[in-house]
Amino acid sequence: MTVNATGAVTGARSISLDQPLLRSADFGDLRLPNRVVMAPATRARAADPGLVPTELHVAYYAQRAAAGLIVTEGTWVSEQAIGFVHVPGIYSEEQAVGWRRVTDVVHALGGRIVLQLWHTGAASHPDHHGGRPPAGPSAVDPREKSFTARGFQDTVTPREMTAADIGATVAEYAAAAENARRAGFDGVEIHAVGPFLLPQFLNRRLNRRTDAYGGDRARRRRLLLEVLDAVCAPWQGRRAGVRLSPYWTSGLFTPDEETLADYDELVAELDERPVAYLHLRGRDLVEPGATPDLDAFARYRRLFHGPLIANNGFDRESGNAAVEAGVADAVGFATHFIANPDLVARFALGHGLAQGDRATFYSGGAEGYVDYPAMEWRG
Repeated sequence: MTVNATGAVTGARSISLDQPLLRSADFGDLRLPNRVVMAPATRARAADPGLVPTELHVAYYAQRAAAGLIVTEGTWVSEQAIGFVHVPGIYSEEQAVGWRRVTDVVHALGGRIVLQLWHTGAASHPDHHGGRPPAGPSAVDPREKSFTARGFQDTVTPREMTAADIGATVAEYAAAAENARRAGFDGVEIHAVGPFLLPQFLNRRLNRRTDAYGGDRARRRRLLLEVLDAVCAPWQGRRAGVRLSPYWTSGLFTPDEETLADYDELVAELDERPVAYLHLRGRDLVEPGATPDLDAFARYRRLFHGPLIANNGFDRESGNAAVEAGVADAVGFATHFIANPDLVARFALGHGLAQGDRATFYSGGAEGYVDYPAMEWRG
């Protein structure tokens, strides 16, 4: 293999290095060397009682430091937020110290890393809370499943959050963002995807409140916007991203036109706020081998003028096409990064991708976590 004067790799897999995904980009106050984003993926490797990141986490993220931006797995903002076993937190000093080891190594390798802040709300289970029901926007069972020490369990009818609960939750997000700053992260991302707390408040079927946090679109999105203000406070400039999933389908979540209109207004309002980037999860792919629906992202691209990350079902070709078309400024890859720690290099060199072992996605130690090999070049 050689590189010629035009920057093209020559050999059995000749390919130009001037792919849209490999171009640098500004995201808020972050300068990304490429547009291949490591999307958050729950891996459940924090097995100690304190949910502290370990040396395995250090190795895992270090292996993937070539990503233009790493977004960590969702991380608990408090004990009340927990809804999945063995997921690390960011609410204790020990957790912040553990994460500092991760950020130090990623930065030493030239990487950029933000911490995703997560709260499951009503999608949790009493097993995570000493037998007590979790809290949500209203006393409505979201009809989801929570991963507990006994395996996946059906959710239950939650306790409706009081005004005091909501105020405490916003304060927990603020404290978690401050802990992330002290732990050396380059910023934070608000987890507002799937069936969890913040999307629950946005959902008219789950949020039946009649106070300041429910009753119409503006009030249903109030909690998310208060959380955004809270997590931005510890940072100077634009260091907080938001991840949304308008097209999520499960339980009481249906991407009908009224739901999409709710998100239209939310995204337009986010455009007026100091958001570093918007991270959108698109529609699920209907058939194997299908390409992502770029129109699903274009709907919100028209409403948000800051950096936009598209995610869900992309490969190298469709990712390059999304950036080239201007539908997204970067593309997030989760499953591909699990089995391909050198994903950026594989994209650059046109190399094939390894497949991950799904049996180890949410359990195990080093196996299926830090033992995926780098590519072998065969010219």
